[in-house]
Amino acid sequence: MSGFDESFDWVVVGSGAGSMSGALVMRQAGKSVLILEKTKFVGGTTAKSGGVMWIPNNRFMNPGEDSAEKAITYLDAVVGDDSDFPGTSHEKRLAYVNEAPKMLDFIVSQGVELERASEFWPDYYDELPGGCKTSRCVTAKYFNLKELGAWEKKVRPGFAPFPVKLDDGMKSNFRRKSKAMAKLYRDIVIRTIIGKLTFKNYTSAGAALQGRMLKASLKAGVDIRVETPVTELIVEDGKVVGVIAQQDGKTVRIGARLGVLVNAGGFAQNQAMRDKYMPGTQAAWSNTPEGDTGDLHVEVERIGGVLAQMDQMVGYQTTRAPGFDKAYVKPPAQGITGKPGAILVDQSGVRYLNEGGSYELYCQTMLERNRTVPAVPSWGIFDRRFAEDYEVAGSVIGKGVPTAWTDAGYLKQADTVEELAALIGVDPATLRGTIDRWNGFVDKGVDEDFGRGARAYDTWLGDPYLGGANPALGRIERGPFYAIEVVPGDVSTYGGIVTDSRSRVLRGDGSVIGGLYATGVSTASPMGGVYPGAGASVGPSMTFGYVAAKHAANLDNQAA
Repeated sequence: MSGFDESFDWVVVGSGAGSMSGALVMRQAGKSVLILEKTKFVGGTTAKSGGVMWIPNNRFMNPGEDSAEKAITYLDAVVGDDSDFPGTSHEKRLAYVNEAPKMLDFIVSQGVELERASEFWPDYYDELPGGCKTSRCVTAKYFNLKELGAWEKKVRPGFAPFPVKLDDGMKSNFRRKSKAMAKLYRDIVIRTIIGKLTFKNYTSAGAALQGRMLKASLKAGVDIRVETPVTELIVEDGKVVGVIAQQDGKTVRIGARLGVLVNAGGFAQNQAMRDKYMPGTQAAWSNTPEGDTGDLHVEVERIGGVLAQMDQMVGYQTTRAPGFDKAYVKPPAQGITGKPGAILVDQSGVRYLNEGGSYELYCQTMLERNRTVPAVPSWGIFDRRFAEDYEVAGSVIGKGVPTAWTDAGYLKQADTVEELAALIGVDPATLRGTIDRWNGFVDKGVDEDFGRGARAYDTWLGDPYLGGANPALGRIERGPFYAIEVVPGDVSTYGGIVTDSRSRVLRGDGSVIGGLYATGVSTASPMGGVYPGAGASVGPSMTFGYVAAKHAANLDNQAA
């Protein structure tokens, strides 16, 4: 190729886990690889996330616990086919089911230390055919960032800078209710202290996954450059042959002999795009990094690619506690309204969804409800017992309400349900009726309106130490009573570039744009408009990055 300042076999836009899974394939094949990241940190949205991968039939599951047949049955049942979701198809879902376990085996062979996230982390629709009531989830083992040497400070910070397994960290929230969980929490604290005394820099969750993937990529000889945004895809004779990037204040043309992989994140931080595609949502509510602005969505569309499913996001219910606007990770509300003894009501005081289940579905339902009844924000309602047992935005308010919360008027508190209704502007009789109806369901052990607690996942969100027939249900009866605002935040957008089962970017007529591949939330999700289980973004990103590299390197019929 001529006219390039430099050339590589494989050029990747964005530095998430999917970028590195593909890069490792290419390096094993003896190909040169360049990863270009526009921000100063490696890791993208994955690093800020839980770093969970939803991988069916994976190496860490017990023999006979899962199969490709069960997994595709589940995905076909929960996702299905719809012309409004061209990012998914049976063929593409089948490719995922078959390739995801191979991807996992491959990255483990590259020295990336992984483990089963939990023995119990059910699929979000586990009641459907093929659904898993144990766990298909995989995470990285916690990681000492100092193993990266000069790259230690270049990994995007995560939300859990501790030597802890993600599942153990969540279980330790029950330390006030279980001696075993109290011991687990103490063990985590002791490990953290020892780590600091021995000059370790531990991290877990998504940052650990990214740190381990970065270590493997550097060892394999991948060239990674931060603060180097790609501004244009170079097309010759209908084929993408390279990129134009900004590097050290200069414009550079970089050739890509085998192809370009786009894994540049979504558009969650681009309010103009949000207003166009998903009105009523806010960039300020998103947990995505600052670079998540959809640049490559726009660029791929410019050269003939198709964008689809652009009204979709991976919703993650959030509460706007004081400091919300400056928080690195927005305070989640899933662990509040999903716990027994809390419900969600709209601005009329009516309950309208299952507070358990998928966070994506929760936020989607909130936005749909808001079209007919004001529901953004909605109100999380709970009582004194709840406040004594569980955390709310990181605080156990039964021990005292933070002064900042009182000063800001964030937490609404009243001695009676009727007084609370007045504080949040709803009809007292309506809110009283909603709570009485809920308490009746709790007494029966069955949520007759929305089925909360019927799924294994709902019980996972609940309280295993509560007792009673349904660990997802608890009465609201002891004053004072409380209310907090809940909004439909997100951990990513979920729409973008349409690709085929080999990760090739497609034109509107279904033809392939030569030399161009895409994965991750830069694409229209292969899961359509549904989130089947924890890690249904990271798993596909890594898998289809792996698939793209195998295809581009002509390794489709060989082990990577």
